[in-house]
Amino acid sequence: MTVSPITNEPEIAIRPDPEACARTAADMIVSALIDAVAERERAHWATTGGSTPAAIYRNLAMPPLRDRVPWEFVELWLGDERFVPADHPLSNAKIAEADLLQIGALSGQSGTGSSGADVVGRRTAGAPIPAENVHPIPTGQAIAEGVGPIWAAQRYAETLRELGPPVEGRWPAFDLMLLGIGPDGHVLSVFPGSETFDKDDTVVGVPAPTHVEPHVARVTLNPRVLDVARRIIVVAHGEGKAAILAEVLGPERDERRWPAQLARRAGATWILDEAAASALGQ
Repeated sequence: MTVSPITNEPEIAIRPDPEACARTAADMIVSALIDAVAERERAHWATTGGSTPAAIYRNLAMPPLRDRVPWEFVELWLGDERFVPADHPLSNAKIAEADLLQIGALSGQSGTGSSGADVVGRRTAGAPIPAENVHPIPTGQAIAEGVGPIWAAQRYAETLRELGPPVEGRWPAFDLMLLGIGPDGHVLSVFPGSETFDKDDTVVGVPAPTHVEPHVARVTLNPRVLDVARRIIVVAHGEGKAAILAEVLGPERDERRWPAQLARRAGATWILDEAAASALGQ
């Protein structure tokens, strides 16, 4: 079921289960990337971490969807990152590498990869985004050099200025942003009452949250980038998200209390499974 949006509200697409949500999101991502390349010759995609993207990535990394996208023109960015090394289980970049890019199969880093044929025939197992088009937040480098999240944020901001999407106002305007919703209504690594709302920096270092796991410092895009993104896709599923979604999509608007409301705008699609949507309108 899809609920048509009213003015300045997102489209709400309700699917029966998480896998159906992942398929819908993957289809929408493909369309958004194809359109961006056709219109602007390059697609800048800021993706998410956490539990949301893995199933979506797996749909994108395999035919038929993989073969529809001109991946050589896609620039992959991270909306936020945990302050951990790139090979850490909590790393958002690690999730993208494992489930979307699967570059280990082609390089031989994972033995024979997904199958021996991938390495022998030099076929990319995942989405063949060129390595130079993949832009992780340099948390691993920061940790190795003994500097903190603010340093990593500054370096990522420099990379965005050099290689990122066009700027609208003062913010990079991504062609596509894929987002999840935290249990407290946070989005990116922008938590309720976050000081990032008062920052002018494009990328911000964030102290470790104490109220939600994982309790590690973060690096995040400024929440104001959501104002200028051309296309936003939000995915949430499970009964555990029902209560917070009822608040975020309810009648009261307070972005500092529920940062996810920054994505509650025209040009956004919220993809929810039936369990997550069960409290809407109550």
